[in-house]
Amino acid sequence: MRKTVPWTIAIIGLWFCCRADALRASDSMPMLAPEEFAVMPWGDTPGDREVLATIRECGFNLAGFMAPENVRLAGEAGLKCIIKDASCRVGDAEANLDEQEITARVEALVKRTGGNRDVFGYYLCDEPGAGLYPGLGKWAASFRRADPGAIPYINLFPNYASTAQMNVPTYMEYLESYIATVRPGFISYDHYALMDDGSVRDGYFQNLEDVRTSAQRHNLPFWNIVLSNAHFNYAEPSEAGLNFQLYSTLAYGGRGISYFTYFTPAVGNYRLAPIDPFGNKTRTWDMIRSVNLQVHRIGPVYIKLTSVNVFHHPDVPKGCSGLNTSRHITEIEGGSLLVGEFEGPEGQPFLIVVNKSLRRSTAFDLRFINAGQIEAVNSYTGRTEPWTGEHKWLAPGQGMLLCLKK
Repeated sequence: MRKTVPWTIAIIGLWFCCRADALRASDSMPMLAPEEFAVMPWGDTPGDREVLATIRECGFNLAGFMAPENVRLAGEAGLKCIIKDASCRVGDAEANLDEQEITARVEALVKRTGGNRDVFGYYLCDEPGAGLYPGLGKWAASFRRADPGAIPYINLFPNYASTAQMNVPTYMEYLESYIATVRPGFISYDHYALMDDGSVRDGYFQNLEDVRTSAQRHNLPFWNIVLSNAHFNYAEPSEAGLNFQLYSTLAYGGRGISYFTYFTPAVGNYRLAPIDPFGNKTRTWDMIRSVNLQVHRIGPVYIKLTSVNVFHHPDVPKGCSGLNTSRHITEIEGGSLLVGEFEGPEGQPFLIVVNKSLRRSTAFDLRFINAGQIEAVNSYTGRTEPWTGEHKWLAPGQGMLLCLKK
């Protein structure tokens, strides 16, 4: 037994050294700023250094919603945050306050943050009906005056909300009246689409279509809030589901993704968020870290692109477009695919191709209108490589960024 102890210690020591090196490599990997592409755990985040360090390690660049006195801690962890304070949460009563009272509350909250550069924005409201828009417009304008470098944060309903919830007859009217009245700096909405029977909720892609249409019409970025826990009849998180939610958002030109939630609520059948109700990491934490790091790897290329079209092939969901609308592709073969078309700064064609199946891998192939060398931006290294051989496969839910070198 004495002879085996040194070997055991050596092996354990080696494991910890390798683990530490891996964490250091992850921490030193360049990450996008939230102004370029926001990656946020949706919900309230405590002012705890260890928690914030773990959020950063998981590949987030925003800490979530934080009390004003904790902004400094977020910055120390390499994160920005959205300030959430009871004095400026906007409901029916607050929407009807006069402008003098709104200005006083806003200026008092901004003063408490001390002009900290790690304040990305200020939380106002989640899922408002259109009846709140006039009041939210006053609050948003007041924050823009008091802290021009930060954004007022409002998150909208998904398209499966009722007309009574939206206060308007259609979802497009809900979006357009929001933009006209509130004048937001971006659009954020949530849509929880992955169900526990393995299906994707009808309307998920239509929601992306509508938000993209409004965002492009008004030259605004948009964020998508997706599932990272299981509750009600929603599916438990999986690698396929998390990849699908990210890459479908990217294919539609999104500039941010939020996960509901990072901390598992200690209620009902909520389970398997990245952090469980006891404060421990779950298997979801590792899966989300992998997805987030892919954003930061392909991000330096992605953020320079302009979304010009989106299509589905061969099956086209209601309200969406097919291959006949493509600007760059004449043929595409494979499984059930989603394709976002983009152009680079000099007009170079780019694609994001997504495998919509959550169960089956697929090989795929395509032909550009103008022939040239097709390259792939590797989601794990960030390097551009020839698109050949094993690059022509997509795992369930996986996406791939391709470009055409003319």
